[in-house]
Amino acid sequence: MTNPAISIAARRSARWLRFGPVLLGTCGILGFLLVWQVAAVSGLVDSRHLPPATEVLERFVANLAYSQFWVATGHTLRAWLLGLLISAAAGLVLGVAIGSNGFLVKATHSTIEFLRPIPAVALIPIAALLFGPRLGSELMIIIYACLWIVLIQVFYGIADLDQVAMDTANTLGLTFTERVRYLIFPTLLPFFMTGLRLAATVALVLAISVELIVGTPGLGQEVALAQINGSAPAIFSLIITSGLLGIIINTLMRFVERKTLFWHESVRGGKTA
Repeated sequence: MTNPAISIAARRSARWLRFGPVLLGTCGILGFLLVWQVAAVSGLVDSRHLPPATEVLERFVANLAYSQFWVATGHTLRAWLLGLLISAAAGLVLGVAIGSNGFLVKATHSTIEFLRPIPAVALIPIAALLFGPRLGSELMIIIYACLWIVLIQVFYGIADLDQVAMDTANTLGLTFTERVRYLIFPTLLPFFMTGLRLAATVALVLAISVELIVGTPGLGQEVALAQINGSAPAIFSLIITSGLLGIIINTLMRFVERKTLFWHESVRGGKTA
């Protein structure tokens, strides 16, 4: 017979595990906003540099009614999506082609190790000279940075291939296409999805950075215009918008990752690869 006290404690524990993190997260956000409001209103920080949280949130809500805000958001998301898709496709194809060939791995190793550490933001002036304040500038920077993230993850996936499985594929006489389809791709897919998730966040950061520096249309350009106009609430409201976009994108990518890897032990075990 089940002890009623143990049953009640188990239900409470289950409820806490389900709602506890959300409650703590909400309390953390409210506490942060309270400290922000007090610091601005009390004069601890000059309100010209740090406006009250209530003003910023009011401006954030007001932005939702402006078509210009949504157009700018659309420009940023367009650059983010195109850059991410191109870099993901290029990283996957190049990763499989190079990683599956020992000669190409050795031939490209030094080049990759030289180019990969170069910060993408250091190339923004070059992108501005080549493309000006247009979409090409954003795509150049996003693709350059995200390509390495995806490419290295694909390399890791190929390196994780089971040698016995590879020998079996060779014994069965599988073609390169068949090896990629039945052996290489299922093994590297979790690594690829991890690289894609990481690249998605980096792509958003770089899209906004290029818009801010070069002046291509988007949220970054709106931040620059708000700075020129001296509107601190507008600046902070756009920063909050960028942060929320980052959270939404990361949540979306985790959802896609779980659905894509539903068969993988990391997902079936309740963890994200």
